Amino acid sequence: PDVVPTPPEKPAELEPEPPETAPQPSEKPTQPAEETMPPDPRSADVPADKMPAEESACRERLKALGVEFEEHKAEHDAEIGCSIPYPIILKTLGKSISVSPSTELNCPMAEAAARFVADVVQPTAKAELGADLKSVNQASAFVCRPRNGTRTLSEHAFGNALDIASFTLSDDRKIEVGPAPPEKDAKFLDAVRKAACGPFKTVLGPGADPDHALHFHLDLEPRRHGGTFCQ
Repeated sequence: PDVVPTPPEKPAELEPEPPETAPQPSEKPTQPAEETMPPDPRSADVPADKMPAEESACRERLKALGVEFEEHKAEHDAEIGCSIPYPIILKTLGKSISVSPSTELNCPMAEAAARFVADVVQPTAKAELGADLKSVNQASAFVCRPRNGTRTLSEHAFGNALDIASFTLSDDRKIEVGPAPPEKDAKFLDAVRKAACGPFKTVLGPGADPDHALHFHLDLEPRRHGGTFCQ
């Protein structure tokens, strides 16, 4: 009988060869290390046995300006970094201008505030509002804290900043710092704010950010080349 042909065998399927190097899972990108700010050198300031000559001279200038003040014990918090070696409690900003409530500052900031009130705020109130300045109503001075949302110490932590919420005139009108003051008040406040940029190194107020919507922030933060930051 004829031989029945055997069907050809299917070719064996070749298994894929393993890659020479197995793929490795991709690594997560390295997160940059959190930037750490160097400590503020003023944080190490502690009072000496004898008050330095520049501090004594500052106090003599305050007295010549008619500023009333009291000495206060040194402020120093090594853990947070706040420090005022020779603070004063400011009672007035001149012979007829009070600060309410009384406030704790370092002497150079107290002197800058007193001179600014006498040289700028008082004559501007007379010219724009027809009345003398009676008092400056402060919202904050020395506070041991960082700037909002940061780890950098605020100038308030060194008694080097003053926040002003309003001004009271001799006829008892109150001129409040805010986003939409009456027209005459706005003209006075704008003039004061613009003139503050120079005597103070930082000037912030309504429109700068939400934290300064209801007060002027003035400070003497040391800046390179004596620059200013005003908003």
